[in-house]
Amino acid sequence: MDETLRQLGELLLGAVPTIILFTLLYILYSAIVHKPLRRVLEERRNKTEGAIEKSRADIAAAEARTSEYEQRLREARAILFRAQETRRKAALEARTAALSEARKKAQAQVEAAKADIQKDRATAQEGLQAEVQALAAEIIRRVLEPAGAAR
Repeated sequence: MDETLRQLGELLLGAVPTIILFTLLYILYSAIVHKPLRRVLEERRNKTEGAIEKSRADIAAAEARTSEYEQRLREARAILFRAQETRRKAALEARTAALSEARKKAQAQVEAAKADIQKDRATAQEGLQAEVQALAAEIIRRVLEPAGAAR
């Protein structure tokens, strides 16, 4: 048993430099590789998440601008529609006024034409009356003339 303990003691004594080297290697690995790698990965993760957050913020801002643009577009269309409606009403009123004026002028022309026709009719009747009287007088004169005088 002493031999086993002595071999175990020699084995442990021989393992001390390996344990020291392993501990030193772990410390160096942590200091040189692991901590900088963890820091770089953390930075990368923060930048990625930051970029994602920034892109989400950009998307939200773009949606807000799009919404605002659409609202302004709706307002502009409404203003344009109101302006068109106003112009249409003005044109309709102008058309109605022009139509009314044309009707008045046409009515005045019809009345003037009727008056002219009445004058022409009266003149024609007076002329016919005069001719009728002249023809009647001629017929009476010829009828009353002696029969031999006509030949």
